[in-house]
Amino acid sequence: MLACRRELSMIRGGVLKTGAEKKGETKVKITVLGDGGWGTAVGILLSSYGHSVTMWCPFEENRAEITSHGENIRFLPGIKLPESLRWLTDPAEAADGAQLFVLASPSRFLAAVCERFAGLIDADTRVVSLTKGLCEQTHQRMSERARVILGLDKIAVLSGPSHAEEVARGVPTAVTAASECTETAHLIQEVFSGPLFRVYTSDDPIGVELGGAVKNVVAIAVGASDGLGFGDNTRAALITRGLAEIARFGVALGARAETFSGLSGIGDLIVTCTSQHSRNHAVGERLGRGESIDQILGSMKMVAEGVWNSRVIHSMGLQHNVEMPITDLVYQLCYESFPPVEAVTRLMSRDMKAENDHLPATHV
Repeated sequence: MLACRRELSMIRGGVLKTGAEKKGETKVKITVLGDGGWGTAVGILLSSYGHSVTMWCPFEENRAEITSHGENIRFLPGIKLPESLRWLTDPAEAADGAQLFVLASPSRFLAAVCERFAGLIDADTRVVSLTKGLCEQTHQRMSERARVILGLDKIAVLSGPSHAEEVARGVPTAVTAASECTETAHLIQEVFSGPLFRVYTSDDPIGVELGGAVKNVVAIAVGASDGLGFGDNTRAALITRGLAEIARFGVALGARAETFSGLSGIGDLIVTCTSQHSRNHAVGERLGRGESIDQILGSMKMVAEGVWNSRVIHSMGLQHNVEMPITDLVYQLCYESFPPVEAVTRLMSRDMKAENDHLPATHV
């Protein structure tokens, strides 16, 4: 056991830094749009492979703070940043010569970020979205919104159980890269894969993106249950029924049911509902303990996507006639001051039914 721990320590400390050279991969010039925790972690990861990585910051004060301290104190504290990362605020300078763009801003701000880069990205340049959520105004997925604003076709999505804090520290992680274009998905797989970061491919970007959006809402429900003092039984029930809810919603919007049995579905759902790093779970837990949503959000430096997206997904569920009891109650918790203990009672007193009622026919 001790030998295994020493080996893992050596991997975290050394292999990540030389992964690209060992694999003989082509180096790529990459620009990451967003200086949050996840964008920063991905910048660290890609830089460790030997790629040339530029980080675009929307605000000069944060760029100055990062470059001064050698650390993203605001969004990824405790992680030393490689000197090879460039931090810029000018969109034209950040876009110059980039062969791959990584969209890493929160869902609420992604459209505004894309608008700042419209016309700066060549039509044949690949783009990958890491943002988990749906557009509040148009109800589009993030890759759809980016495609419209940037005028591009070659857009992939990357999603799965991947907390920034762990990826930045070299914790072994597996995710899914999805695109309707197989070539684009494989390109993202090649660029992002390394000794401690494994990427699978999928041709179902709808399912991969929707899994990443709705799981945040379910995590708030699980957090509220934990905050109320309920136990493992309740948590497991909410996760399991939350997965059924995600699958119903996804299939109604054109996804394949089996996608939700993978990393971007059940994998991401589990980690977001149970991890100490999960902001969405933390929001739910504080709701369960009696704090108001305004108090909670006012005290947070980083966003909890599930709060915003509960409203969007609640509205879309009604529009597409999809039964989504967990999402509906999270929406009420966040926007209608519904008491958490009554939310649990309402879930438990719903009409009796068979477990597989309303599941997609091909759901596994």
